[in-house]
Order: sequence, then structure tokens, then C-alpha cells
Amino acid sequence: MMTSYGNFALLYDVLMDDFDYVAWSGYIQRILNKNGIEQGRILEMACGTGSLTKELLDLGYRVDGFDLSEEMLAVAHNKLSKNKNLRLFNMDMTEFKMDRKYKAIIAACDSINYILSENSLKQTFKRAYDHLEDGGLFIFDINSEYKLREILGNNIFLEDRDEIFYTWENQFDEDSNICEFYLTFFHSDDGENYQRFDEVHREKAYSIKTVKSLLIEVGFIEIDIYEAFEFEDVKEESERINFVAKKKSKVRVI
Repeated sequence: MMTSYGNFALLYDVLMDDFDYVAWSGYIQRILNKNGIEQGRILEMACGTGSLTKELLDLGYRVDGFDLSEEMLAVAHNKLSKNKNLRLFNMDMTEFKMDRKYKAIIAACDSINYILSENSLKQTFKRAYDHLEDGGLFIFDINSEYKLREILGNNIFLEDRDEIFYTWENQFDEDSNICEFYLTFFHSDDGENYQRFDEVHREKAYSIKTVKSLLIEVGFIEIDIYEAFEFEDVKEESERINFVAKKKSKVRVI
């Protein structure tokens, strides 16, 4: 049986070693500061192996994080267990329930694309809304329709490293707007004996219009949409799109 982020969790950080989590956390910090949030506890949905979590902690935020994959969480725990400003949980984005509200909730690295129906996406947005303080921010990014359909979809990618070789074959379904990623890994600890394992991942392509409409339906206001890592308008060929949705502050009656 093929699963998502099972054995792959042990290789994830190695294969993502060229990704600039420092820059990503700095981008999130700029968004938070721009909206008057300079400290406090934030929630990271689908925190994975905790690489972004580490950078957020280093910036001084207190972080609660959760992920559906126990294997990914095990890596995150080993990496961050000494940090007293962190709590980790095993939860699903569509059903999570925490014991507090947050100044900001973050879902990075196209984790939102893993939600495969609009109903489940709306449910996730509602959970995020309910767990935010008044005036709080929901910050997340998605792989664009253009990227999933034109760049990743119906293509095959190969990577050969010293102790890891993998193939990545993708199929995009125009009816469901779901891109399936079939990954086959060959991994060796000694450079001679290789272990094979397979995984399948699925991401759904959502239009900006659909995402914005669902955010509004659950109560978010002041929805900003950017080219990821910038504060520029989205282009036709933008590959990653960032959303910043604000929960309305209650008006005090004097």
C-alpha cells in the first residue's frame, strides 16, 4: 500500500536541503509585523518535519504545530524537543481542535492543496477562523492551477544523489483538477545496498476565486493575495500564491 509521508519523512529534510526556510519565515514575519503582530503564540498547520517551525521559534514566536503524519512529527520532535516554546500534535487539518486561540495561523508549503474537496477546504477554513483571536491572521500558500497543470502535471522528474535515487511521475486529471504524484525511492545507508519504497501524493488545483469565496463564506475579511515571497500581484504564470485572510475585530460598544 502506498502512503503519503511515511518512509519519505526520513528523507524529506535531505531532499529539501536547498529550500530557504529562513527566507520563508522572514516573509511570514514581515506579513505579521505589517499587521501589528510582533509576538505571541501562533499555530502552524501541517508543520511536517518542523524546519519552518524552527525558524519561527528562532524569531521569538511561541508555536503550536500539528501534522497528520506521525512519521513527520517524529522527525520534528527529534529536531525541536528541547525548545520550551513549542507544542506538537497529531491532527488533521480538516478536523483539528486546539485548547486556545491564536494571533496567527500558518499553513505553508502547499499543504492546503492536499485537501481534495471544496467542502473539506471550507471546513478547514472554518476551523482556522474559529481558532483565531479577533483581528488574527490566517496565512497560507497554494500551488497554483498553472503549476499543477502545466509544470508538474503529466511530467516525469528524476533525481540521482549519492545515496538517494527517485522518480516522480505525475498525472493531472482535468475533471477533478487533482494532480497525482507517484514517487519511487531507492535509498541506501551504505552506498551499496538499496531499499525501495513507493508513495503517492495528491494535490488539488484551486482557483483564486474559489479560495477567496470560501474564505469569505466562513467570515474572513480583508483578504490579500500575493505572488509568494513578494507583495506583488499574482501573474498568469505564478507558481505559488500566498493568501492573508484577517478575522474581523469585534466592535466595542461604549
